[in-house]
Amino acid sequence: MSDQRPATLFEAVGGTDALRRLSRTFYDGVLADPLLAPVFADFTATHIEHVAVWLAEVFGGPTAFTDELGGHQALLRAHLGLAITEEQRLRWMELMAEAVRRELPDDAELRRRVLDYFDWGTRIAEDVSASPAGTDLGEPGPIPHWGWEGLEK
Repeated sequence: MSDQRPATLFEAVGGTDALRRLSRTFYDGVLADPLLAPVFADFTATHIEHVAVWLAEVFGGPTAFTDELGGHQALLRAHLGLAITEEQRLRWMELMAEAVRRELPDDAELRRRVLDYFDWGTRIAEDVSASPAGTDLGEPGPIPHWGWEGLEK
């Protein structure tokens, strides 16, 4: 990692506004995609904001998802019962990679780190989605933080 890089991925991507643009571009593609649109049948515009706030916290920015939106537990619960398939997860990754290319700074290392997070996170979402709605997930702990070296301990 260069000494010239911002300390957090949140700073490097351009903050919450950049994550809103990323989310908006991504979900425009998702909602038009025949494979993924059914997964988001209950989609609302607030979803874009919630995803941007989640990503901000994961990438080292403000803790609004924990403070205001229920934290890690709420995010995991939202995926229960969705029965996400591997084919859907891979398509999700394709559309996110395109959104990252369009909306984030032209920095190969930054883009790789962001996409590494999405690959890791979508695998968890796929796993959790196999359990029925209402499943007790236990306490998942705080929101994970992702940095230049991946998952931060």
